[in-house]
Amino acid sequence: MANWFHIFPKRTGLSPYVWLIFCILPFYFIFKSSSVLETIYGILLVILFFTSYGLSYVSKGWPVYVWVSFQIVISIAMTSLFGYIYFSLFLAFFIGNIRNKIGFFTLYSINLVSVIVTINIGFLTKNPIFFTQSPFILISVFAVILLPFTTYNRNKHELLEEKLEDVNKRISELVKLEERQRIARDLHDTLGQKLSLIGLKSDLAGKLLSRNVDAAQDEINDIRQTARAALKEVREMVSDMRGTRLEEEVIHVKQILQAASIDFQMKGNVHLENTPLLVENVLSMCLKEAVTNIVKHSQASCCTLIINQSSKEVHLKIVDNGVGLSNKVKLTKGNGLLGMKERLEFVNGNLDIQTQDGATINITVPNVIMQSRTV
Repeated sequence: MANWFHIFPKRTGLSPYVWLIFCILPFYFIFKSSSVLETIYGILLVILFFTSYGLSYVSKGWPVYVWVSFQIVISIAMTSLFGYIYFSLFLAFFIGNIRNKIGFFTLYSINLVSVIVTINIGFLTKNPIFFTQSPFILISVFAVILLPFTTYNRNKHELLEEKLEDVNKRISELVKLEERQRIARDLHDTLGQKLSLIGLKSDLAGKLLSRNVDAAQDEINDIRQTARAALKEVREMVSDMRGTRLEEEVIHVKQILQAASIDFQMKGNVHLENTPLLVENVLSMCLKEAVTNIVKHSQASCCTLIINQSSKEVHLKIVDNGVGLSNKVKLTKGNGLLGMKERLEFVNGNLDIQTQDGATINITVPNVIMQSRTV
């Protein structure tokens, strides 16, 4: 259900205060009338217009067209009696929100024809109000012509973007599901047969121990060789499941920020040295999550990535000039920061967030494998 503030059109490029003026302006035209009866009549028309305008937002189906038709009649009456044409702007915006093409073009044509006919009648009868505000009337006519199509196309574009986003999410989920199924098939094909063989040979070796020690020893040797072969195949399969390199993720980050109209700067060498693939993959995922947060929540215009490497650790610093993060939402589910922290803990990494003049995310990960070799 729509709220009362839908009276003021949204995302039209005009300030809500301008629309507020259009709401107050009819009383100026009404109070210029010398007749008390006309003044009361004009006030009632304004109240009826905004009442029906609000009801047209909360209604569905044919009642919408009834309320819009009622508003068109009131707009004609206000134009004829008081020279106030600007209710047609509210109608033009609302008609642009109608998604049914037949309904859209029908109401658009009725509103446009009624506005043009009423204005022409006003000029033919030499109404002085029309001559004094003729430039504004001309602008209003152009708005009545263009605003419905602008609003209609914008809403259609937003609807297509929502559908595209939904389709992308579904595709992403299907890709994940397919990858899981592929991994399950590979594990089954790689380990299933060999584990079954190991189980059978283990049972056979257990039976042979009391009768033929040499044969049991042969079976145990076969078990050892089978286990080694299975381990080798698993290692080869895991190595094929190659993680994302930081260099590749930086390219993706540039594309995402460019699409969001956010300037990107990078300092440091993106080619990591002496860094295990697992650590680099975790860094790539954390960088992706941080940039996603910047695009979605920061309202930033610039993002900077600083990469510092040493023989012991890798440090990433992601800085933006956005609105920052409050302490209450830094490590809560939903913004991805908690997931980043958990991933970094897995590789003995550290996450630090600062929210002064935007947000600064510091990620530090030690070269764990290199340290273990030098001990």
